[in-house]
Amino acid sequence: MRTRTKVIIGIAAGVVVIAGVGVVVGPRLYADAVNGSAAAAPSLSPSAAGKLDAASADGTWKSGSGSYAGYRVHEVLQGQDVTVVGRTKQVEGTATVADGKLSDATVTVQVGKISTPEAARDAYFRDKALQTDQFPTATFRVTKPVDVSTALGGSTQSVTLSGDLTMHGVTKTVQADAQVAVGKDGDVQVAGKVPVTFQDYGVTAPSLGFVTVDPKGSVEFSLDLAK
Repeated sequence: MRTRTKVIIGIAAGVVVIAGVGVVVGPRLYADAVNGSAAAAPSLSPSAAGKLDAASADGTWKSGSGSYAGYRVHEVLQGQDVTVVGRTKQVEGTATVADGKLSDATVTVQVGKISTPEAARDAYFRDKALQTDQFPTATFRVTKPVDVSTALGGSTQSVTLSGDLTMHGVTKTVQADAQVAVGKDGDVQVAGKVPVTFQDYGVTAPSLGFVTVDPKGSVEFSLDLAK
């Protein structure tokens, strides 16, 4: 219980620092600046229009340097809606394809490397909210095979990936909405998100009167996979 209390207090302290910046420069200006710097949701490359036959598709695929992951949360600062997006390229992903199905996949993210344009926010995110010194990674593991033959055949395919998300030392069964396609160079692209409720992972989103962070957000990912 002590640890949980420390986490909540730490989050609140971090938000005070960040919100203080917003109060000084003006809520509207602060919101515009943060929203303007927020990255768009992950999406497939326009060049994702390739095809793969069964022999080329079957096997193990690994993520490349173009892959990234992170989070997206919404908060209200003195009546202004603010969207905050954190990103990192410190991601390792593997996927196994067999007979037109994604039979297994794992994505591991170095949580402590996720960053936003606001250093104070990143500090409380790492040190207090998710305690990355104790829990340095978050992992999503697909636990149910899913057919991806439409994507292998040359079309963008929307899929639901069922699996386990482990974050802050807690594992929950989740579903990720994703899109899959084959790039023109034969790589496989996967982009999607996992909705999360912070309390499910032992983290309480703070509400301090002048700033309120939604209790729910999303984990986002974009993977470029090659054999």
